[in-house]
Amino acid sequence: MSTTIPLSFPASGNPPSHPGAAKLRTPGATQEPLWVRVLLLSIALLFLTVFLVLPLVSVFAEAFKKGWEAYIAAITEADAITAIRLTLITALIAVPLNLVFGLAASWTIAKFEFRGKNILLTLIDLPFSVSPVISGLIYVLLFGAQGWFGPWLREHDIKILFAVPGIVLATVFVTFPFVARELIPLMQEQGSEEEEAALVLGASGWKTFWHVTLPNIKWGLLYGIILCNARAMGEFGAVSVVSGHIRGETNTIPLQVEILYNEYNFQAAFAVASLLAFLALITLALKSFIEWRLRDSSVNILPEPDKSVSR
Repeated sequence: MSTTIPLSFPASGNPPSHPGAAKLRTPGATQEPLWVRVLLLSIALLFLTVFLVLPLVSVFAEAFKKGWEAYIAAITEADAITAIRLTLITALIAVPLNLVFGLAASWTIAKFEFRGKNILLTLIDLPFSVSPVISGLIYVLLFGAQGWFGPWLREHDIKILFAVPGIVLATVFVTFPFVARELIPLMQEQGSEEEEAALVLGASGWKTFWHVTLPNIKWGLLYGIILCNARAMGEFGAVSVVSGHIRGETNTIPLQVEILYNEYNFQAAFAVASLLAFLALITLALKSFIEWRLRDSSVNILPEPDKSVSR
């Protein structure tokens, strides 16, 4: 007499357990009392309300304090439009550059072994450990009037600081770890077996990347792009140092908010700030969606055969 045993496993990759195992694994002694769970949940909700919800609500409340017409007038004012345009231009340049760098760095680190690998990882993490203001001062040291390349730039009438190139460079520096840091652990976890199989079957390196590697990392890549874009649009410290605060020319949205606030034009300051707050909400929604997709599309390393075997 033979017994049929299915070889399909649950999404977690663990073999099916005895029907009563769940009860055995979750005895009542390991469950926290109700009052403890309520207390912890209340503390978490109180913290989120005080430090996240209330500030966010106050931004929009102050922005619309004088009505919809005043809000539209504040965000369509000439200097505000220039700040919005400069912020978008900076993000449109910095994010694709970081996308290319992140893909190249993560591919190199995850798929190959070479000398200096740990040094490259350390350099990628450098913007996380260096203050943005310090990074801005580094560009001043390099491209300022008294900097290393300052005299040569002045002779050739090239402006880096207090112009769009300096703002883009500072933004690229503070944002380049985001894409790479999202992809490196993802690629390392996936390994290189699929790429090796594709190459053995005759696929070129470019086809292997487009049809094997990219589909496996697409959600992690989008996650890194979203974080990179949010940081690029909201960066203040490094951009503040290299921009020169030239009104109507080199102010991004965060710098424009600072100027309006220092001029006691609070309604306009909060109106422009609400654009960044709205961007943060969109980023949070996209981030949550992609995290859900990453969990939903996780690869089960154990296959599920269609047939069963007998013993």
